[in-house]
Amino acid sequence: MDLFVEPRAAADRHAAVSPRYLSGFGNGFETEALPGALPVGRNSPQRCPYGLYAEQLSGSPFTAPRKTNERTWLYRIRPTVKHFGRFQKASSGLWRSAPCAEHEMPIAPLRWDPVALAGEAVSFVEGIRTVTTAGDAASQAGMAASLVFVTRSMVDEYFYNADAEMMVVLQQGRLRFWTEFGIVDAEPGEIVVLPRGVKMRVELPGEPARAYLCENYGGAFTLPERGPIGANCLANPRDFYTPMAAYEERDTPATMTVKWGGNLWVAPLAHSPLDVVAWHGNYAPYKYDLRRFSPVGPLLFDHADPSIFTVLTAPTETPGTANIDLVVFPERWLVAEDTFRPPWYHMNIMSEFMGLIHGVYDAKPQGFLPGGMSLHNSMLPHGPDTEAFEKASHATLAPHKLAGTLAFMLETRFPQRVTAWAAGLAELQDGYMECWQDLRKHFDPTRP
Repeated sequence: MDLFVEPRAAADRHAAVSPRYLSGFGNGFETEALPGALPVGRNSPQRCPYGLYAEQLSGSPFTAPRKTNERTWLYRIRPTVKHFGRFQKASSGLWRSAPCAEHEMPIAPLRWDPVALAGEAVSFVEGIRTVTTAGDAASQAGMAASLVFVTRSMVDEYFYNADAEMMVVLQQGRLRFWTEFGIVDAEPGEIVVLPRGVKMRVELPGEPARAYLCENYGGAFTLPERGPIGANCLANPRDFYTPMAAYEERDTPATMTVKWGGNLWVAPLAHSPLDVVAWHGNYAPYKYDLRRFSPVGPLLFDHADPSIFTVLTAPTETPGTANIDLVVFPERWLVAEDTFRPPWYHMNIMSEFMGLIHGVYDAKPQGFLPGGMSLHNSMLPHGPDTEAFEKASHATLAPHKLAGTLAFMLETRFPQRVTAWAAGLAELQDGYMECWQDLRKHFDPTRP
C-alpha cells in the first residue's frame, strides 16, 4: 500500500505528505495506493477493484517495437473523459511553440544574464517564457527551450502538455509536481521529466523558484548507449526515480489547462483529475539528480567530445543523430597531460542551448552566471574566451578538480530561433562577442 491523499487545503497537503519512489529507468513498474487495487493477470477486467475505471495512456504507437513501446494502465476513480470539459482557447502568454518566426536576429553567438524572477504571482504554467524554438511541434520533431518562474502554487488548477514531453531543470528554489502517477519533489540540480499527456498540479513549497524547461516534440528521452564504456558510469538506471501511486478524491471546482497544437485551452472541472489509485507500465514521470552523473574522461592526453557527458538522448530515425541530447558538465578531475583542457574552439552541425545551475563554467569564467543561458546555433563558431584560453595555455598541468560547478546543454539537430521576448530582454549581452576580441595572433613561422 502506498499513499492516499485526503482532501485538504493546498498549504496543508505539502506538509502532510512525503513522496515515495520506485528506482530504475524505463522499468515496467506497478504500484497501488490501496491493497488489491491492481487487477491480477489482466489489464481490463469486467469490473475493476474498488469500482475503479481502467484506462490506458499510450506514449507510442500501438505497433512500436517492444524496446520503444510505451504505455501504462491507470486504475482511476473517473476516466479522463470525465476530466474533460468544453475547452476555450486561453492566452499563451510568453509560451511559444515551433515553428515560431516572430523575430529575426542577425546570426551570432548569444548569451543572457540571469533573468530576474517574476514580480507578480505566477503559477508554473503562467510563468513559462520561451527563449528558443526549433523544428515543428506538429511534426513531432524539434524542441523549445524556456525559462520558468514560479511564485505561487497551482490551487485547484491542473495541466497537461499534449504537444511535448517536458524536462524541467531546477536552478533555484524547490517545486512539487503532483501528478496523476504520484508526487515528485525537486530541488536545484535535479531534473523532472513529465511525459506528454500526464496531468499535474505544480506547487511551490517554499521560496520562489526558477527553472529551465525543455519541451521535446520528438521521441521520448532515453539513456544513451555506452558503447566501449561498458555497463557502468554516466547516468546509472538505479538513480532515476518514479513516484509511487497517490491519489486525490477531491470534489471541488477546478480548471484544466491543456497545451495542444501550440495553444493553451482551458475548461472547468468539478473534481481533481489526480485520482489514479493504482497503475502499472513503463510510461510515467521520473526525476534524476544531475549530481549523481558519473563522468568519464581522458586519462592521458587530448580532450574528448562533449558527448561523453550525455545524460539522456531523444533519438531520431537517423542513427547517432539526436532530436535532443541532454549533456551535463559536473564536478570532475582534469588529468590529461600536454593537453588544452577546456572545450576547444569549434563549429557544430548541432545547435547548443546552455544553462548554468551553479558555480563557474570552465570555458567561460567571466560573464556566464548561474541562472543565465547561452545559444550557439548550428555552424556558428564558439569556444573558450580569451581569459580561459590564456590560462589553459600556460597552466601547470597537475591534476586539477573542477569543483562547485554544474552546467547543462541541450543539443538539437535543428537550428534554434530566438523568440521576440528573449531578443528584447535587457539581460541579452550585447557585448558577448567581445569575449573573443582579445585573442591574439601567436603564429611564428620560424618557431615550430
